[in-house]
Amino acid sequence: MFTGTYTAIVTPFLSSGRLDEAALERLVKAQLKGGVDGIVPVGTTGESPTLDYEEHIRVIELAVKFAAGRCKVIAGTGGNSTSEAIYLTKAAEEVGADGSLQVAPYYNKPTQEGLYQHFKAIAAATELPLILYSIPGRCGIEIAVDTVKRLAGCCPNIVAIKEAGGSCDRVSQLRQALDKHFNILCGDDSLTLPFMSVGAEGVISVASNVIPREVSHMVDYFRSGRPEAALKLHRKFYPLFKDLFIETNPIPVKAALAMQGVIEEHYRLPLVRMGAKNRDALRATMKACGVLK
Repeated sequence: MFTGTYTAIVTPFLSSGRLDEAALERLVKAQLKGGVDGIVPVGTTGESPTLDYEEHIRVIELAVKFAAGRCKVIAGTGGNSTSEAIYLTKAAEEVGADGSLQVAPYYNKPTQEGLYQHFKAIAAATELPLILYSIPGRCGIEIAVDTVKRLAGCCPNIVAIKEAGGSCDRVSQLRQALDKHFNILCGDDSLTLPFMSVGAEGVISVASNVIPREVSHMVDYFRSGRPEAALKLHRKFYPLFKDLFIETNPIPVKAALAMQGVIEEHYRLPLVRMGAKNRDALRATMKACGVLK
């Protein structure tokens, strides 16, 4: 159901701090032109922790409108409060999202039984297909392989996982434990090909904000049995994959998009603009990769 390239799209802001709806439309249209399979609004890259409920739902609604059925819209509607995640997921369903990305609850560090009950409750509250999101570096916990298997077995609409733990071995474990129809998506651009080599079927990408066509081609080449062509793109853009995380995501990717003239570079506190040294490094990498002139 969820294979290929999905862009974890940024949330553009105006200097006033309000949503920049015109820039969001440009971003979505660029993704469509780049041939991505879907977009993921208001995830980590979309600065979801700083959006209020109304803004959160508005971004999803606009993403659905701008995508106009030409790609899937997977709404980031997870949270560390089960009731909040249910509220946002129901709202995303109402405005036409195709699925929901459900991050592991952060800060409160539930047990595996707590994770199971959390995701099970969300699944029961919606008909949307759900993608679990395991990112222990951000959340302080991992969704255990056994918990993923348990959820997949009892919740028909839990159909995939975004795996951002950095381990090919864990991807192998997931692939062994789960039905072949359960999708695994890489959560780190630099690990897309390694993860796909052991069973992942695509990526939820930060870099595709900047280079949607190239990331889409890389994934499609590998999936269609052209690993050498995929590896050529990986090697070309690997420095960019890494430098888009030279500071906390989404600071570098927003800086890169601003350098391209796609958005204005505004964040919400506690995120701030890149330091001069890192900005120069990112600009140099973009030029070396042919992304900037």
